[in-house]
Amino acid sequence: MTSALKAAPAPKAAPSRKSAASRKAPPKRGTRDTASALTLPTLHERTTSSGLKVIAAERGPLPLVSARLVIRAGSATDPEGKHGLADFTARLLRRGTRRLNAQAIDEAVEFVGASLSVGVSEDTLSLSLTTPAEHFVQMLGVMGQLVREPTFPQSEVDDARERELAHFANDLDDPSIIADRAMVRALWGDHPYGHDVGGSSKSVRTFTREDVVRFHEERIGPKVAMLVVVGAMPPDRVAAAAEEAFAGWTGGPDAPMELPAPKGIAQGGRVLIVDKPDQTQSQVRLGGPGMRMGHADYFPATAMNIALGGGFTSRLMNEIRVNRGLTYGVSSWFDSMNAGGVFALSTFTKTESTREIIDVALAQIASVREKGLKPRELADAQSYLAGLYPLRTETNESIAGSIAEARLHGLGDDWVEKFRDRLRAVTPKEVLAVAKKYCFAQPPAVVVLGKADVVKKQLKGLGPITVVPASEYE
Repeated sequence: MTSALKAAPAPKAAPSRKSAASRKAPPKRGTRDTASALTLPTLHERTTSSGLKVIAAERGPLPLVSARLVIRAGSATDPEGKHGLADFTARLLRRGTRRLNAQAIDEAVEFVGASLSVGVSEDTLSLSLTTPAEHFVQMLGVMGQLVREPTFPQSEVDDARERELAHFANDLDDPSIIADRAMVRALWGDHPYGHDVGGSSKSVRTFTREDVVRFHEERIGPKVAMLVVVGAMPPDRVAAAAEEAFAGWTGGPDAPMELPAPKGIAQGGRVLIVDKPDQTQSQVRLGGPGMRMGHADYFPATAMNIALGGGFTSRLMNEIRVNRGLTYGVSSWFDSMNAGGVFALSTFTKTESTREIIDVALAQIASVREKGLKPRELADAQSYLAGLYPLRTETNESIAGSIAEARLHGLGDDWVEKFRDRLRAVTPKEVLAVAKKYCFAQPPAVVVLGKADVVKKQLKGLGPITVVPASEYE
C-alpha cells in the first residue's frame, strides 16, 4: 500500500516477504518547501529490434548512469497455486546465464564499482543498475544476459527454495510480518493482489526448476518491458547499447496481463483474529477501499492522509501516541496499484488496550470523514510534501524510477514537474470529498494478531469474528 511518496521504488537484491502494508512507513518531517522548479531531462525514445521500448535522459555532471528495466511480470501474474513464483524467479536471474555463473556475475559488477539488483512488486519485476559511465555498455550487457539467457541451475533453484522456506519459518517470530500477510488476504481475497509477493511456505515448497523456466518464458519478455536510462550518456549511445544488449530477446506475452478491478474489500466489516498466544501485544490493521494509481483523487487524498496519519505530527500519532500513550507508532497510507488500491492503518498496543486503540483510530478517521481538515492542517501537509518531493529528482536512479512510474501508470511526462503545483491547488472542499469516499465510509476489515482468548471479548460489536492460528500465514 502506498504512502504519499510511493513511486516505483528501487528494487532490492533480496526483496522482503513483508506485505505491502508494512512497506509504507511514514516519512520523517523536517524538509522545507522550496519554490525552485523541478525539471526533468529531455526524454528520447527508441524501440529495439526485439521490441523493447527504451527511454533515455542525458544528465550530468557526474559520470554515472542508472538504468531501470521494468517488466510487467509482478506477483499479480503468479500462476494459481504458485504464489511467489515471480519473486522466486527474480531472485534466480542473478544465479547464472549461458556465459556467466553466479560468481562471475557478482565479480563483473563489483570489479567496476557498479550495483545490479532485482526486485518484484505486485505489478512489476524490475532490474536496477547504477554504474560508472565508462562501464555502462558492459554492465547493460550483463543486465541483458540476466533476462535473455538465464540458465536457472538446478542447484541454485534447490538452494533458493531452502533459503525461502527457512525465512518463512523465521517470519513466524515476527508478529508484524504475519499481521501484514493476514491483512493482504483480508483486503484482497482471491484477487491477484491477494497474496504476499513472496508467496507462502506451502507454495514455495512446490517450486521446481520447470516452474521457473516456464514463468520466464511466458511472462518475461521485451514487449511487456521498458528500459529507462538516466545519466552521463548520449541518447544515441544508449540506443545502440540497448540494441546490442537485448538483441534477440524473445518470449513473454505480447501485452500485459489485464487484471480485474477489485469488487470491494474481501473481509470488509469483518474481524480476523490471528491467534498467537505468546504475545503480550496486539498488532492491529484496519483497511478499506482506495484508488488505482493515477486516479483523479490522488492529490487531495495524499494531502488528507499526510495530516491524518502519514507523518509524525499527524492526528493519529498525536491522539494515539502523544495524548494517550497507547503505542509508539501508528500510520495510515494509500496503496495504489494498476488495478486498484486500498486505504489502511497499522499500529500495535498492549493486549489490554486492543479495543481502545481501534476505537480511538476509528474516531479520528471518522472525524476527518465528517469534517475534513482544518485549513492550517491542509496547508502544513501541502508544504511538507511539496518540500519533500524534490528528493525524487536528486539522483539518476530516483529520476529513472519517476519516469518509469509515470509511463507505467499513464501519469503523463509532466507528472514530476507539475506535482507540487497540483498538490498546492488542493482545496479543503476536495479533501472533504475524498475523505467521505475513503475514510472508512463502510466498516473496514479489522485484523488483530495477538492472544485470541483475551482480545476476542474486546472486539465484539466490530463485526463477525474469525479466529485462525498464526501458522496459517507461514
